Amino acid sequence: MAELVYPPVIVFAKSVYRYLGLRLQLTGTEHVPRAGAAVMCVNHVGYLDFTFAGYAALPAGRYVRFMAKEAVFRHPVSGPLMRGMKHIPVDRDAGAASFATAARALREGEIVGVFPEATISRSFELNEFKSGAVRLAQQSGAPVLPTVVWGSQRIWTKGRPKRFRRNHIPVVIAVGQPLAVAADADPVTALADVKERMAALLAEAQHAYPEAPRGEDGSWWLPARFGGTAPTMAQAAEMDREDAQRRQAQRE
Repeated sequence: MAELVYPPVIVFAKSVYRYLGLRLQLTGTEHVPRAGAAVMCVNHVGYLDFTFAGYAALPAGRYVRFMAKEAVFRHPVSGPLMRGMKHIPVDRDAGAASFATAARALREGEIVGVFPEATISRSFELNEFKSGAVRLAQQSGAPVLPTVVWGSQRIWTKGRPKRFRRNHIPVVIAVGQPLAVAADADPVTALADVKERMAALLAEAQHAYPEAPRGEDGSWWLPARFGGTAPTMAQAAEMDREDAQRRQAQRE
C-alpha cells in the first residue's frame, strides 16, 4: 500500500531540522533491517524523540510505526497524521488492544517503535522499563533494536520551554546491534539485557556529546550524576507521582 502521509511528514521534519540548524549524529544505522520486522526500543528524554528515532531508519528505507499515547490521536491536527503514518495508539485502559495491533504490524513485517519507559524521563536517565517490547519480540520472533537519543531534551522536554529557534543543538541517535529474544526466554532477564544494551549506548552518546553545558543554568539538561542540575531519579519519580495524582483528580 502506498505511503501517502509519511513521506511528506519526513520532508517537513527535515525542513524543521535545517531551520533549527540541528547537528544530527547518526550511528549504527546498518543495524536497521532492510526488510522484515523489528521492535525498535527507544529511550525517552524529549517530545521529539520519535522523529529522531524514525530518522535513523531512513537509510535502510524503512518507516517506524510508533506506539504513542491515545490522546495524540484525538488531536485534530496530529490525529490524522498519526493515523496516516500507521502509528499505533496506546490506551492505558485497554492495553491488550494496543498490544494486538502492534503484534499484527510485526507479523506484517513492520518496524514497531516502543518507548519502554512509557513517559519522558525528567532525570534524563533510563527509568524502569515496561515489558511490552520484549513480549512483542517474543511473540513475533522479531529482534529488538536498542536505540538511544541524546540532546533532544534541549529542544523540547517536559517542564521546559520549547527552543524552536535556530540553535545548532547536537542530537545523537544511536542504534545498537539487534537482540534476539527467544520465545521461551525469561522476560525479566530479557528486559534487563535490553536495558543494559541501551544503557551502554546512552553512556557512549553522553560521553561523546560534542557540547558542554555553558551559561547560567546551562547544565539543566545534564543528569545529576554528571554534575548537572536535572532532577535525580528519586526526585523525578516523585514529580511523576504528583503529575499522576493531578491527572487522576482531574478525571474524577
